[in-house]
Amino acid sequence: MSKRLKTIPKFKNEDEEREFWANHDSIEYVNWKEARLHTTTSPQLHRSVKTISLRLTESMLDNLRVMANERDVPYQSLIKMILQERIKKELHS
Repeated sequence: MSKRLKTIPKFKNEDEEREFWANHDSIEYVNWKEARLHTTTSPQLHRSVKTISLRLTESMLDNLRVMANERDVPYQSLIKMILQERIKKELHS
């Protein structure tokens, strides 16, 4: 017997979605055994993204990976989240 999945709520913005997933386990909302890779072609999602090269010490990268694993997010996403929070803090201080 399979467990009934919860419905993923609609989010007003990325910050609201980030906050939600930081406090909820995706296993309650997604059947990962049947999940398929979904790629988007929405130009809005990619229009302002630029790829950069960033050199980090191995220990810093290891720590980021551990932190990301604890939050169940990719480590690159965690880096962006940390940078966004810091930028917001710097701009508002």
